[in-house]
Amino acid sequence: MSFSPYPPGAVGCSSIQEQRERWERKRSRTARELVQTEQRYCQQLQLVTTFFVEILKAKGTLRQDIRESIFSSIKSIHSANQSLLVHLENGYFGKGLDQFCSHLHHYNTYVDNIYNASKVLGIQLKKNKAFQRFKKIQEARPEFNNHKLEDLLQLPIQRIDQYKHFLDDLAANTSSDNPEFEQLSRAVAAVCEVSQRIQDNTRCHENHLQLCRVQKLLKGRKTKVLAAGRWYIREGWLKTVPPKGAEAKPKMFFLFSDMLLQAKRCSPLHPANGDKFAGQHAFPLQDCTLEMVFGHTRSQGGLLSLTFPKAKLLLMSSNQEDLNDWYQSLSSTIRKLQSKQTVVHHRDELCRRPLRSAADDQNTPSGGLSRKRNTVSAETGEHDRKPPVEQECSAPKRMKQSDAPAQSPDVSTSSCVIL
Repeated sequence: MSFSPYPPGAVGCSSIQEQRERWERKRSRTARELVQTEQRYCQQLQLVTTFFVEILKAKGTLRQDIRESIFSSIKSIHSANQSLLVHLENGYFGKGLDQFCSHLHHYNTYVDNIYNASKVLGIQLKKNKAFQRFKKIQEARPEFNNHKLEDLLQLPIQRIDQYKHFLDDLAANTSSDNPEFEQLSRAVAAVCEVSQRIQDNTRCHENHLQLCRVQKLLKGRKTKVLAAGRWYIREGWLKTVPPKGAEAKPKMFFLFSDMLLQAKRCSPLHPANGDKFAGQHAFPLQDCTLEMVFGHTRSQGGLLSLTFPKAKLLLMSSNQEDLNDWYQSLSSTIRKLQSKQTVVHHRDELCRRPLRSAADDQNTPSGGLSRKRNTVSAETGEHDRKPPVEQECSAPKRMKQSDAPAQSPDVSTSSCVIL
């Protein structure tokens, strides 16, 4: 019979105490690192606001609208972070971060403007010689430590990801009965929202670059790729099988969230369009039916059948892996597009106005006018369903299916468009 020198439960109490001590060590280490990096971050924001924003305003080197386009809300961000730093240095992490989250709308403004800021800055550096010289002089100051303005303007975006890391660690190593736990939890949720906003804006910007790239690849302006809500999915060569048994010809296909664009390469001897493509057909995917004809076998390659209301397309590839990839991309795109259309249809049905009674009609002073307005509204509804105008909002040479959002625009008609 053995006896323990500790009273019952002492071992368990010791292990709990050790766990709490480990949490406290991790929390202290994270808190110390957060304070140190916040001090450095505020110093760098101070460089931008003092040596660029304020001096540019005093000198008048840049117009006010151009200054605001480049620096956006960075002064407000600096002010909010100075207040946060005071709380952190005094050990009030929960209170400081909770109050700081009420100023995160300044970060949202900055995040939404960051790509436009880079564009405007690039234009000014090319056209404005006075600003170019001013920027060089300021960046040569020892305080900048060889940092460029372009790098410093990216700091608020990078800092959000750092906050996410620090706050996760602080919340994970704070006991739930600690008064700061709820404050840290709210701060984690608020910072995650801004982080998600950054990711969404990045995908939208990359998509826009992809749409612009494809638009430049196409000869002339007849084929419009830039459209509101359109997302680039992928591109590649496939052979089109003609209906009468003629030779299959290779064509370039561009897959978007709402259509499949078929194009052929221009003559390499053309002086201006030798490296471009000519758009041939734009196949809308909203009413498309996709089938794998014999691509599921182990033989080399296969055949895809795409059926549209007024057209049919047979695509062939000798590469089985590439064909399977196309099948997955097409089926996923069609499924998302048709799923969105079903939701929109049901929503329209629910929003339909109820029929008026005969008494209501009698109370209406002008029944003919009402019918005329209803007719105009119906015509307007038809017009609203037409493809949207070209818009520059838009992502990479090959975009993963998970990167393209489920919402796809209704930007195409029910039959293919011959370009």
